[in-house]
Amino acid sequence: MQRSVSCRILATLTAPSEIVLAVAVADGAATTETLSVTLDGIAVPVEEVLADHGTRLHVVSGLEPGAVSVMYDAVVAGPTPSAVVTELDRLQYLRPSRYCESDRLAAFARFEFRGLDGTELVDSVSSWVGRRVAYVAGSSRPIDGAVSTLLAREGVCRDFAHLTIAMLRACDVPARLVAVYAPGLDPMDFHAVTEACIEGEWIVVDPTCLAPRSALLRIATGRDAADTAFLSATNDSLILDELTVSAVIDGALPTDDLTRSVRMS
Repeated sequence: MQRSVSCRILATLTAPSEIVLAVAVADGAATTETLSVTLDGIAVPVEEVLADHGTRLHVVSGLEPGAVSVMYDAVVAGPTPSAVVTELDRLQYLRPSRYCESDRLAAFARFEFRGLDGTELVDSVSSWVGRRVAYVAGSSRPIDGAVSTLLAREGVCRDFAHLTIAMLRACDVPARLVAVYAPGLDPMDFHAVTEACIEGEWIVVDPTCLAPRSALLRIATGRDAADTAFLSATNDSLILDELTVSAVIDGALPTDDLTRSVRMS
């Protein structure tokens, strides 16, 4: 399976700033790739910082106010390295986090999914979120977490992932958020899904069902969206002007059998 992905970001900096990008596919995945960043049409140096789980951050420091352009392209041929589960992962991804308030949802989740465990529990949580939350573009705020999504019953992919993660953690299943390129996603954008730890493996969970799980390409992995933002800037100085994302696969898209567990590869 060969996948080709790209993104184009145009932004305006209104003050001196440092920007951090998380747009590159995870470490070890790309067959070929290019990344360029310019300020007012002039190329600027980029430093790569390797974070947890193969996440690659690209840092651009010392930027003056002006027009920033980011261009990223990559081709991934064949499977990517499988995610392993460490004891630290198990402990870290059971804890509440900023956008996945599993402690606040504990009583609700444990009552709603009482008597379930393992794959049956994960499938039930995913189905519950998919049925009871409406996907509505622009319906949530960047600061909304799982509790807000549960109350509003609408959101976008990150909201679906946050609620799924929070309820799984409340039921003692380690879960985390993965930002991905998603061939087949419509409208095309960056996508957010959940990985749940079942029997020592990270299994992909996506209650939106908007793209086949076997075609996903990992970008960044963390506790929630605070760890996986595709772009951030210091001094509250950035205005996002344009974002274009592309993710395609050679040949036909794979079908997604929701009765099967899928690992991201």
